[in-house]
Amino acid sequence: MSVQTVAKRRRWRYVAGLLVLAVLLMVGARLAWTWLNPFDERTVDRSQPVLLQSIHDLARFEAATGSFQVVVDLEKDAPFLPDAVKGSRTLFVGAGNVDAYVDFGSLAKDAVTVNADRTEVTVRLPAAQLEKANLDNKRSYVFAQQRGLFDRVQGFLSSSPENQQELYVLAEKKISEAAVSSDLRARADANTKAMLEGLLKSLGFTKVTVSAAPAT
Repeated sequence: MSVQTVAKRRRWRYVAGLLVLAVLLMVGARLAWTWLNPFDERTVDRSQPVLLQSIHDLARFEAATGSFQVVVDLEKDAPFLPDAVKGSRTLFVGAGNVDAYVDFGSLAKDAVTVNADRTEVTVRLPAAQLEKANLDNKRSYVFAQQRGLFDRVQGFLSSSPENQQELYVLAEKKISEAAVSSDLRARADANTKAMLEGLLKSLGFTKVTVSAAPAT
């Protein structure tokens, strides 16, 4: 083997060794930076165990649920300053559900009457009621926002993120109002009536009459 060939192989080995060393140094530096980075953040869950405060027996029939969506357009401005200086406008999409139920626990003592030969039964139900609107956080979000110069500076200097509670409360209020105006309670009354008719007929009653009090 010639001297030139041996020298060439040595040079290649030398270059390869330098490349391997460079890669090892880069990996080591990256690991060291990851380990010692003062700006690196980690999340630690220090929450306390969930405490069960109470248990309540339920005597209600969840008869219907309505899915609603509303776009909240909330604007705030200063009377004597232009919007470009002081003011904000936020478009918030609020999505949530409202459940309708019939409370069997509030049945009057004479709400259920049966004839002498136990072939006919009459049931008088209370009117269906609506649960509080339940906003879905995964489907609710700020769609767009415009802020004046003063509000942007104030938000930048603030140590806490902007509070969106007002948007959620307003969206829940509007969804609750829409649920009252909808036919959700009427649907719950109809579903409860159909459920009871089927149940009582399966028990042997040949004539079943179910009525509901008018919604208030």
